[in-house]
Amino acid sequence: MSIEKIVEQALQDGYLTPAMEAEVGRICNTASELSIEEYMALDRLMGSLLTGEVVVLPRKQFINVMEELVLSEAIARVAEIEATSDRTLDVGDIAAYALNRLPPLYATTEEGANYQRIRAKDELQELISKQVDEAIARYLDRPEFPGRVALGKSSGKEMLTQVSSILQSYATIFESQPNTPS
Repeated sequence: MSIEKIVEQALQDGYLTPAMEAEVGRICNTASELSIEEYMALDRLMGSLLTGEVVVLPRKQFINVMEELVLSEAIARVAEIEATSDRTLDVGDIAAYALNRLPPLYATTEEGANYQRIRAKDELQELISKQVDEAIARYLDRPEFPGRVALGKSSGKEMLTQVSSILQSYATIFESQPNTPS
């Protein structure tokens, strides 16, 4: 996204998100030279920030304690498996699978986070272990996807191309199936 579009969006919404702020920073840091339009857009953004017309949204001020509990469990289990086999497992994939099947435990203070940790260890540890084990089993059982790209590693155009390819492959499968009454 261009600086001009980010500024336009911020002026329209009245706020600058952390992602928008990071994108402006990335553009400014990687560009060898900014255009006059980009400088003017940055000037408009600075003015609107100073007058309060646009506010900067705070960065994340809460945590999901379940993420750290699942990651700890997944790292320990993956280390055991990798130490006793020649397999390499992706902790991120395993944690994401398990987290999608567990309740979030958000906290905004350290006291709240400690409460959630204690609660989770008392009430949810067995479920956490079960979901991590299931995630590992699924990971070990999954087919290899040669075109698989981690989040943040591809451009929007590459993502659209990948989605289009997937939809085309499913469309041919769907079209070849006989119509069944519902």
